[in-house]
Amino acid sequence: MASPADALPRSLAVPVAARRARIAISAAFAAQGLSYALTLNSLPVLERRHGVGTGQVTLVILGVCLLAAGGTVLADRLAASASGSRGGLVAGLSVLAAALVGVAAAPSFAVLVGAFLLYGLGLGLVDASVNMQAVAVQHRYGRSLLAGFHGAWSFGGIAGALLVAALAPRWPADPVVAVILLGTPAAVAAAVLVRRAGWWSGGAAAVAAGTAADGTEAAPVAADGAEPSAPTAEPGSRAVVPWRPVVMLGLVVVAFYIVDSAVSAWSALFLAQDVGAPTHVQPLGYAAYLGTTLLSRVVGDLGVRRVGRAAVVRVGAVLGTVGLLVVMLTHDAWLVVAGFGLVGLGLGVVPPLSFSAAGDVAPGHADAVVARLNYFNYVGVVLGGVAVGAVGSVLTLRAGFVVPAVLVLAVVLVAGVLGTPGGRGPTQPPR
Repeated sequence: MASPADALPRSLAVPVAARRARIAISAAFAAQGLSYALTLNSLPVLERRHGVGTGQVTLVILGVCLLAAGGTVLADRLAASASGSRGGLVAGLSVLAAALVGVAAAPSFAVLVGAFLLYGLGLGLVDASVNMQAVAVQHRYGRSLLAGFHGAWSFGGIAGALLVAALAPRWPADPVVAVILLGTPAAVAAAVLVRRAGWWSGGAAAVAAGTAADGTEAAPVAADGAEPSAPTAEPGSRAVVPWRPVVMLGLVVVAFYIVDSAVSAWSALFLAQDVGAPTHVQPLGYAAYLGTTLLSRVVGDLGVRRVGRAAVVRVGAVLGTVGLLVVMLTHDAWLVVAGFGLVGLGLGVVPPLSFSAAGDVAPGHADAVVARLNYFNYVGVVLGGVAVGAVGSVLTLRAGFVVPAVLVLAVVLVAGVLGTPGGRGPTQPPR
């Protein structure tokens, strides 16, 4: 039976505040993807500038992952405070903007390390808070939106990679400063948008303390001045996190980020060493992966509305497994590139739909669940780079890709944890 909102035109069923929030959160995803790509693709220049080796850079990246986990803890705390996840996202984008300046202009390696650690803190804050905001807006819309939000991240990442490739050769002797600094205004602009239009999700403390001057309870106000929907949990209640479904979703997220980290870190080297691809073909594996990841996220929400999250992820995991098998079994460079593209096409929807499912695990405590699921991102990132590299150093990188292939195949078996399709009529945004 259709809900009353289903009978209304979509433009009338969704309030202006939610539509503005959707734009603001999309901008935050894009700004994060842009800054990440600008920084990642400038690492070789930073390495040469400061005269350090790959081992030192690897330790810095590990530090970034650890600080990002700390940023997730902070995001969880802010989400439960009066500022809510919107405040956490504004803070995270502001930290990213400042950190990019430090990374670009660091006069010494010690200062660079400090800037990267600050970047890691901001990255964790943004990662957790932006997904909290996305889940809240999706709940208000009453239909799947998470894949599209993550598509904005992919768009920003592709734009960042193209900017580095196009602009770096045209800048003066030390181009990395100018290129990385392009991420600062993008992060600042996104922070301003989120501050003005992000979805209100103040924590229980805000509700409990929200009293007007005459002593009566004051209703919190949304970004456009409208009164938000009633909270779904009792004021002052402690977040209840059912760990079994969170861990199951976490395993799905870990599997994706192991693959993602393996492709981003090792695809070019794999094409060079194991396949013998020409120099101009070596970066195309990752480029194909990024492009098809964006495509899968653009169409992913439509697939969820038709067949549900679990089915979309299950089909995607099968495609990802086939893509990794192509990568491992063929010696033709262009088939390997196509295999990496198939991996992105299949697995690009996994993280957004996992966070979407997390938002349904504990109604009224979605922010807490999303924050805890976000820890698994960094577990996957670290394991992906280390596992494939470790196997590759003992055997070959071709053998190293067996690890992510097995994990992706396991996603097919546990995809049911993503539950029923998201978006069957509007629900209230989590606090």
